[in-house]
Amino acid sequence: MESLGFLINGFSTALQPTNLLFALMGAIMGTLVGVLPGLGPAAGTAILIPVTFVLEPTPAIIMLAAIYYGAMYGGTITSVLINTPGEAASAITCLEGYEMAKRGRAGAALAIAAIGSFVGGNVATLALVLVALPLTNLALKFGAPEFFAMMIVGLSLVTSLASSSLVRALMSAVLGLLIAMVGIDPMTGTPRFIFGQVELLDGFGIVPVVMGLFGLGEIFVNAQSSTGQLFDSKMSSLIPTKKELKDSAMPIVRGTFIGIFLGFIPGVGNTVPAFMSYAAEKKFSKHPEKWGTGMIEGVAGPETANNSYANAALIPLFTLGVPSSPTIAVLMGAFMMNGLIPGPFLFKEHAEFVWAVIASLYIGNAMLLILNLPLIPMWVSILRIPYPILFALILLFCVLGAYSLNNSVFDIGVMTAFGVVGYMFRKLDIPMAPLVLTLILAPLMEDALRTSLDMSRGDFTIFFTRPISATLLAISAVIVITSTVGIMNAVRGEDTQV
Repeated sequence: MESLGFLINGFSTALQPTNLLFALMGAIMGTLVGVLPGLGPAAGTAILIPVTFVLEPTPAIIMLAAIYYGAMYGGTITSVLINTPGEAASAITCLEGYEMAKRGRAGAALAIAAIGSFVGGNVATLALVLVALPLTNLALKFGAPEFFAMMIVGLSLVTSLASSSLVRALMSAVLGLLIAMVGIDPMTGTPRFIFGQVELLDGFGIVPVVMGLFGLGEIFVNAQSSTGQLFDSKMSSLIPTKKELKDSAMPIVRGTFIGIFLGFIPGVGNTVPAFMSYAAEKKFSKHPEKWGTGMIEGVAGPETANNSYANAALIPLFTLGVPSSPTIAVLMGAFMMNGLIPGPFLFKEHAEFVWAVIASLYIGNAMLLILNLPLIPMWVSILRIPYPILFALILLFCVLGAYSLNNSVFDIGVMTAFGVVGYMFRKLDIPMAPLVLTLILAPLMEDALRTSLDMSRGDFTIFFTRPISATLLAISAVIVITSTVGIMNAVRGEDTQV
């Protein structure tokens, strides 16, 4: 209860007019950062740090935190409307959100995303207030073997992302693993599969890849069969129906806890919670065969997990001084620029500052909800733009987004190449989600695997002798078996009907 008293004092600081103004500015700028394809929360936060140099520490960090979680929501808008993820974490939202938009339910998808983001963000902040230290102590028990086992759980979810063909899903996953191998070997420092291209020393960037697969791939498909308008269907009510709200309730709950759990484990990154939530919702769905046609659960779960993770990822930063993602690392740099060292002593030495920032998370999430729900009709009106004009605008934003990552024309080439891959995947009915999931997880998994084997001097039993890693591996085995059996039964059922 002592924490709640500190939180109340934090609200008295966060609700001061100056701090409210900077929270509002941060939420607006963060949303715009998320909308611009390719920029993402890490780059957007880093670019806008100089804006806060003239501010006191409290309003400066409040503003940067608002930019961070505002960007996490902003990427949803373009994912739903034009199938172009504003940042990598929103890529999975394209699968169901864009299909909903094609059926005239873009407004409902954006509304559910806003509600889920609000709920997930606030519950994660409550976790930060009440259980930060116990959760962080659990996270400290995660060594390399446990982290590897958790990545295996994520990789096993590839089977859940298969539609009707497990073989096609595995083909997509293997291609993602191969792409992830490109770059510098993390243990020996030697180049792998770069074929003399210096630009590939860092591997393929996730953002150009997902922008190409989802954004350009969709442009190529629509350009082939465009009728002059993006969608032929009329936009129906912008408000979610009772059924959509009911179907979204449990995905929001599960997405919240997935985001919180992954948020306090350093190194996970903001893309993993969204993909894991999507796979989990498909696993829990009574109609997995309908996924890919615009299931509201596939928007509610990942978007909730996305923002839940964003707030929960502050737990290791505040309590241990450990940044759990690139964006949190940028925020940590902003802390240190203001003479604040994140970690256990932060709560003792700068208690007023810490609790004001935590209180501002509640205020900022409320601002995002109030800002974005009324703006949904404006966002949806984008779909009424004639497609040739919209085609040019999307292409312009994609090119600018890819180039701005490293000021490199090479990234534009990468995006274009994967746009062709995305087009071919659509034509061949190969799912893209497994490719993106393995591309994200493979580097994390490889690093954890090799570190674990160094710890055990090459003994693989280290993964089975440690309780947490053994339990996670057992869970992954159950996921693979049940998903494979489910897919096989579905295929047999289709054959029987034929």
